Amino acid sequence: MTRRPLTVVGGGFAGLTAAISAAEAGAAVTLHEAHRTLGGRARTADGPYLTNEGPHALYNRGPHWPWLRQRGLLEPLAPLPLRDAARLRFFHRGTLHRQPGLGILKLRAHRDAPVDQDFLTWGRTHAGEATVRAAAHFVGVATFHHDPGSLSAAFVQERLRRTTTLPPEARYLAGGWGKLIERMAQHARDLGVRIETGARVDALPEDRPVVVATHLDSARALLGDDRLRWTGARTVLLDLAVRTRRGDPFALSGLDFPGWIERFTGPDPGLAPRGEQLLQGQVGIGPDETRDDGVARAERLLDAGFRDWRERTTWRRTSLSNGRSGAVDLPGTCWRDRPAIDRGDGVYLAGDQVAAPGVLCEVSFTSALEAVSLALGTGRHPCTAPHRTTTTGTTGTTARVR
Repeated sequence: MTRRPLTVVGGGFAGLTAAISAAEAGAAVTLHEAHRTLGGRARTADGPYLTNEGPHALYNRGPHWPWLRQRGLLEPLAPLPLRDAARLRFFHRGTLHRQPGLGILKLRAHRDAPVDQDFLTWGRTHAGEATVRAAAHFVGVATFHHDPGSLSAAFVQERLRRTTTLPPEARYLAGGWGKLIERMAQHARDLGVRIETGARVDALPEDRPVVVATHLDSARALLGDDRLRWTGARTVLLDLAVRTRRGDPFALSGLDFPGWIERFTGPDPGLAPRGEQLLQGQVGIGPDETRDDGVARAERLLDAGFRDWRERTTWRRTSLSNGRSGAVDLPGTCWRDRPAIDRGDGVYLAGDQVAAPGVLCEVSFTSALEAVSLALGTGRHPCTAPHRTTTTGTTGTTARVR
């Protein structure tokens, strides 16, 4: 029998997930990637400092974890030594602390956060102002946003719960995320997927179905659909190599403002040359702030946690990420309100800003499986729901699905 053709536009995590899923379902898949290398935001830079586009980790309780493991795509993982696991520090009221505070841990236990209220307003009914703001700032690690407290309470609460789970969900890929992309690409090729890099698609292919797995801005231009918009975050990314010194924290979270610095050579020393440590961090900045504003806040964290870091610095890089860290949901919206996966006429979206549940890259994963299920008619993926109006939270908020 002739296999049904399916085209994937975009070779990042979402695109490769879609290509593998479709090939396993029997489709003849062609994947087009505009860059010469695959990966999207999951690319790992060439040495000697193997950086990603901001801090990256996989959450082992997400839906992508068993899917990757069943296909032999996860290992090798980089285990976090116990001595480093205990070196998580919190910058609060100008000093370092070993714990985030009992109030934050109590706040995460509530599961009644509504969609239509912002996190700060809802949180004040359960805790004091200082505790709620500190909790919101901590969630910057999973939102990359400058003001998580202004976002939907339901959206922020889910991320607070996931990032404070014990034992921690975060796991690290040996060699950086690029190694995962390499394994996924090879697995796709073994399944018969034709991968074309350096192949920019400027118009939708006539042969359908097509899964568009690109950044939402690129999808909007390709489809000519101005409705393909969603709120994102502006984030300053900091990459820093310093000479090794005993006693450096593994990670440092800002509670006075959203910010995160992580020492990725803790679990994986091979990410930097011998005798050096690789730090990667992110600080959300507001729409009227500059990169220098974010850098200044990142340096406050470094000053607090990494003694003599300026004298020890051997390499440094900063960049500004604008809307490239996934969707954030404002009060009154949830993931179902984001641009729909099914765009009609055999065109489907996948990526981290579309209508699929999950935290960070889990949105890309679930949307990719849903897009392929719809494209090939193999049955709706159970992670997502049909277009409908839902009531969420304790206040009876209605979330309209588009």
